[in-house]
Amino acid sequence: MMQSKSIASEKDVSAADPASKRSMSRTQKILFFATGWLIVLMPFLFWWNTWFGRHLSDQQVTEYLHDDKKPRHIQQALVQISDRMSRNDAASKQWYPDLARLAVNPVEEVRNTDAWVMGQDTSGSGFHETLLKMLADSSPMVRGNAALSLVRFGDATGRPQIVALLQPGRITAPVDGRVVDADRPGTAIHQGGLIAKIATADSSAPVEVRSPIPGRIRSVSQTGATVAAGSEVAVVDPGTEQVWEALRALYLVGQMDDLAAIRPYQRDLPDISNDVRQQAAETEKAIRARAGAN
Repeated sequence: MMQSKSIASEKDVSAADPASKRSMSRTQKILFFATGWLIVLMPFLFWWNTWFGRHLSDQQVTEYLHDDKKPRHIQQALVQISDRMSRNDAASKQWYPDLARLAVNPVEEVRNTDAWVMGQDTSGSGFHETLLKMLADSSPMVRGNAALSLVRFGDATGRPQIVALLQPGRITAPVDGRVVDADRPGTAIHQGGLIAKIATADSSAPVEVRSPIPGRIRSVSQTGATVAAGSEVAVVDPGTEQVWEALRALYLVGQMDDLAAIRPYQRDLPDISNDVRQQAAETEKAIRARAGAN
């Protein structure tokens, strides 16, 4: 009798197994796989829509150049025009009037890219004159890119702006107040990156302090510090790419007065690459050679 009861119990358990181990329905499977695909697809779509290397047709380039609601579209179109210019694609000339127009675009990043693109073709109608006007832009990066592009035209008018690219960015407090948040020295930062926040007595929201240049934070007022409007809040050392381009330009147009700004980059320091050190040394040699020839 005990054995029969055991067999019956096993049958009961077996009968219960299908219900306890019921598989997902077709709809549940579809939802499960759809969710998985979305998790993978969404980052790709974001990358695809923001990647400047994605090919644009001529019609898309024209549309993007006039998409004032999406500055990144304008930048993407500018990058692709530059690529076509570098390949001597005659079709790129159809957008040259737009390049001159965008020199006064309200978005700094657009003007910055535009100044760089106009340096790709020294035969572009109006480019030289437009770049000269951009030397007075409110942004130090736009002024610097305009100056670098002018060197390609054989024009050294922007030499002071190029030398300024080698200098650290000294950022002042826009208001009186107390620092309530700040990044750490040594942190890499992009152009427009947030460095600190200053609380004021007149506003509930703190005032943001952002970097005008890409680079690395050398120093910054720490949380709790009291600052006055116009006083120095942070110092940002320029990024390697910016320094590299400035040194290359000064190799061609630099003067003896510029050596004081060049020599710090010849030092054997961890934050200065070998390529930059070598370029700084070569730039000084070229400047001295020109001075001796004169």
